[in-house]
Amino acid sequence: MAALRKYPDELRERAIREVRTTGRPIAHVAKDLGIHKEALRGWVCQAGVDRGERGDRLTTAELDELQQLRRDVAELRRANEVLKAASVFSAQEIDRSRTRPSR
Repeated sequence: MAALRKYPDELRERAIREVRTTGRPIAHVAKDLGIHKEALRGWVCQAGVDRGERGDRLTTAELDELQQLRRDVAELRRANEVLKAASVFSAQEIDRSRTRPSR
């Protein structure tokens, strides 16, 4: 389930565009639009990464892929634990059937 966003995508795009085109300080644009300045700073930075202007962070697509891979790993680990438990149970059942006296 995706997290709810506090600000609409349209507002994010408008704010990023305004910072990039006008050259105004992020804090001023943020104040004018009613956005927290650190939120806008992060959006502008991520937009630069996504455009290939910065190489010090992962792109949005890479972050999405990483998040999906982490979910997949967690699911596989849970499945592995279930299989381990089933294996132990099965081995115990086989051991019990070998040690039962014959009738």
